[in-house]
Amino acid sequence: MTAIPQERRLVTAIPGPKSQELQARRTAAVAGGVGSVLPVFAARAGGGIVEDVDGNRLIDFGSGIAVTSVGASAEAVVRRASAQLADFTHTCFMVTPYEGYVEVCERLAELTPGDHAKKSALFNSGAEAVENAVKIARSYTRRQAVVVFDHGYHGRTNLTMALTSKNMPYKNGFGPFAPEIYRVPVAYGYRWPTGPENCGPEASAQVIDQISKQIGADNVAAIIIEPLLGEGGFIEPAKGFLPALARFARENGIVFVADEIQSGFCRTGQWFACEDEGVVPDLITTAKGIAGGLPLAAVTGRAEIMDAAHSGGLGGTYGGNPVACAAALGAIETMKELDLAAKARRIEAVMKPRLAALSEKYDVIGDIRGRGAMIAIELVKDRATKEPNPEATAALAKACHAAGLLVLTCGTYGNVLRFLPPLVIGEDLLTEGLDIVEQAFSAL
Repeated sequence: MTAIPQERRLVTAIPGPKSQELQARRTAAVAGGVGSVLPVFAARAGGGIVEDVDGNRLIDFGSGIAVTSVGASAEAVVRRASAQLADFTHTCFMVTPYEGYVEVCERLAELTPGDHAKKSALFNSGAEAVENAVKIARSYTRRQAVVVFDHGYHGRTNLTMALTSKNMPYKNGFGPFAPEIYRVPVAYGYRWPTGPENCGPEASAQVIDQISKQIGADNVAAIIIEPLLGEGGFIEPAKGFLPALARFARENGIVFVADEIQSGFCRTGQWFACEDEGVVPDLITTAKGIAGGLPLAAVTGRAEIMDAAHSGGLGGTYGGNPVACAAALGAIETMKELDLAAKARRIEAVMKPRLAALSEKYDVIGDIRGRGAMIAIELVKDRATKEPNPEATAALAKACHAAGLLVLTCGTYGNVLRFLPPLVIGEDLLTEGLDIVEQAFSAL
């Protein structure tokens, strides 16, 4: 699968001297507002390993934030993208179109939930996809209001910052934001006042009541939700919540948008997370895992909704770039050939019992959740009060990094340790990574 040896190796402290030199250059040349989780500079990556400029090999539990699901140098992605690079890098689909764009849209129509007629439009980033989903929904419904959820994350453009729940670091000081955005509660089982067993029906009733009374269903163009919330803390909405919202949207002429940017393309053990409860969205936004690391995003949905925008109303100079489209076809080929949805389910089967065993030993673990290769631990100061523990989360991440395991944190309260290994990771590396997590907890 990859030329890089699939084994962890530490030859220097993390970060090493070459990474430190590059960090000094970076500090002088790169804007301070661009952060990094770990100042280790990558030289090569593939499979479940990231190799840095000092020759250290780190186990990858981040996948570039759920992007390199097929690995960071998957053979089919490299082969197809390289061939396209040799033919042409760009013509702009809005000037002279090309087959790759059309073929990606055909694959999306096949793979996304529902057997209705579907069309797609391609863009560069997840935020662009969400922004265009809003444009399409408003054009189709002739309404303006957009409903989003607590703990939701949808991007960093002005409109998607407005849709995003968390202030720091995404929104702070960057306003004013786009109007006609309304936020409602999400079915967060772990923190629901009457307990997880009541969460789905109670939260959906509360949301529907709030929309009906405070906004008016007839004014709502779109309801946008991540079927498994990403940056907000890998929150899996309680059972029944998503189907109830989708039904309410359908009954009221509201476009139901599933933001599958982080959860899509086999990440949760299905091609798309909304399939778990049989939810068929009107529009689905994808990016991240779609193209094996090249920038590509899409809005896919019901043909009549997708066709609502006037000709020329959707697009962008680089949207559906031919090299990125070739990479996407390579990524999809890899996902099918290796059955990466099944691989994601196997990753969950390995991770969840190990993490459950840790939960028995360490009271700092409040909740373990997620599906497939999208798993998280929520850390608390006290299991009774569930007070978030961002300090322990940061300390654990730091200990994992020092031991050669790349992990990420997330959550509205900064208290969630999240695991997003490449779906092609070897089980030996997965197990070794979990050993490091266990050592970090015992040291804490």
